[in-house]
Amino acid sequence: MGKLFYDSTLTVDFDDRVLAHLQIVIGAKLRRGESFYFSWKDDPAVGDGRSTIWLAPNIPLHYKYFGSRLPALNREWIIALSASSNSAGGLQIVPEPSAGSVPTDAAQL
Repeated sequence: MGKLFYDSTLTVDFDDRVLAHLQIVIGAKLRRGESFYFSWKDDPAVGDGRSTIWLAPNIPLHYKYFGSRLPALNREWIIALSASSNSAGGLQIVPEPSAGSVPTDAAQL
């Protein structure tokens, strides 16, 4: 279970595989100077609700992975997450699509 540290005030647990895909999408947006919301469903242990944070290039982020190996990346999932991040609601964790289920022109990374 990996961790996302946000502005030294919030720590959120995510599966290493999910976290690796989020890092790619978040990094691409922040490199372009884009700010956006990121929402996720909370674990039942912390209230079972939803949380949202504002991500901006000037807010420190730290990714900590439990495993030492980079999980295999799914390009279709990165495209789907990127499309979500460009919506009015911001980045949300969408289910991982199977290979070939998203048109390659759906979004540019």
